[in-house]
Amino acid sequence: MSKAAPATDRIPQHIAIIMDGNNRWAKQRLLPSIAGHRAGMESVRAVVKSCAEAGVGVLTLFAFSSENWQRPPSEVKALMGLFLSALHREVDKLEENDIRLRIIGERSRFSQKLQDEMQRAEAKCASGQRLLLQIAANYGGQWDITQAAQRLAQQVKEGRLQVADITPARFQQQLATGDLAPPDLCIRTGGERRISNFLLWQMAYAELYFSDLLWPDFGKQAMQQALACYARRERRFGRTSEQVANL
Repeated sequence: MSKAAPATDRIPQHIAIIMDGNNRWAKQRLLPSIAGHRAGMESVRAVVKSCAEAGVGVLTLFAFSSENWQRPPSEVKALMGLFLSALHREVDKLEENDIRLRIIGERSRFSQKLQDEMQRAEAKCASGQRLLLQIAANYGGQWDITQAAQRLAQQVKEGRLQVADITPARFQQQLATGDLAPPDLCIRTGGERRISNFLLWQMAYAELYFSDLLWPDFGKQAMQQALACYARRERRFGRTSEQVANL
């Protein structure tokens, strides 16, 4: 007898998404790249709404990687403008829907105006309880691990910590997401099959879901399909299926 599929109401409490395909979506339509990024904002709204309705606790979106600075300067400039306007435009909706906003990554490279807008938006949505929307901007997993190691090294140097005290749990606390549980599910759109320096430490046991849809085409239905796929998976964390069944 085949094993019954897990209940379809199993909901990941932390979802991480690599939003890939905006440029290709625009090129297919003979549009400038920024048009793809603007279209991608509609998918962000749809996915945020879907996750909030489903009962997801944390949604982390990879908006701008530390490697994305290598893109054409005109595209980077347009992206910064879109980011600024999106923060200004969306913050009231987030607050109204009880969604808290957090931005992770190295902010010092952004303009002071954008840094100020980030801080203002986070403060305005600080009391949200329904969903934590976490935007990774100028973020890289290697940067995250490096800055965590530097913090711990400084604590050892100052005598506040012994080398033997550095455990995986203590290390995780120093990461940009140190107060959160790691992602249960990582979604990547656009047909690529890699995680591209995103939450490298945190995704050690995340379930991976790859969609061929370009990000602007990834809406509510696609999100529901990803959640349904996750619900059918068996997460063992090193155990056997028999051990999991007896938990």
